Amino acid sequence: DRDSWATVLRIVLGNPDKAAAATRAGVGVLAMLLCDWKVVGLLADDVLGARRENPAMPPDQRYVAAFAAIDADTNQFLAVVEDRATGTIVGCLQLSFVPGLSRLGMWRGQIESVRIAARHRGGGLGRRMFEWAIAECRARGCGLVQLTTDKARPDARRFYESLGFAASHEGMKLNL
Repeated sequence: DRDSWATVLRIVLGNPDKAAAATRAGVGVLAMLLCDWKVVGLLADDVLGARRENPAMPPDQRYVAAFAAIDADTNQFLAVVEDRATGTIVGCLQLSFVPGLSRLGMWRGQIESVRIAARHRGGGLGRRMFEWAIAECRARGCGLVQLTTDKARPDARRFYESLGFAASHEGMKLNL
C-alpha cells in the first residue's frame, strides 16, 4: 500500500473543493519525479532559486538522493500540484513532521521548498496548498507549524503572515 506520507499528493487545479479533498497518487515520489523532473525546474523558477538550483538533465545525483530519502521517510511528504488541463507541475512544497522534546514532546510540521510557477502566482493556489498542509499537520497531531523564509522574499513573508504565521523567532543558518 503506497498510501503513506511519502507518496505524492496531486492537488489538481480547477477542483472547486479545498486542497484537503485531493487524493494521494499511488506512486512514490522518486518514481514520479524521475519521470517528470519539473519539480527541480520549479525550485529554480525565482531569483534566489535560479542561483542555487540546477534543473539540467540528467539530474544532479544529489537531487536523486534527496528524493529517495524523502520517499523512504514516513515523516516526509512532497506535495506536487498539477494543472489538470496541461499535466504541468505548477506548485510544490515539502512537509516534514518533526518530533520535539520541548513543549511537552510536541510534534511540529515544517514547511519548506514552497514554489508556485510564476504564471500561477496570485491566484490562490499557494493558499490552498497551505490550507492542505496545515490540515495534514493537525491530522498528524502537530502542535504547531513552522517555516522559514528568506529575508530577500518580502512578498513571501507577507503571504505567510496573511495565513496567520508570526515572526516569533529569529532563524539562523550556517552553510557547510
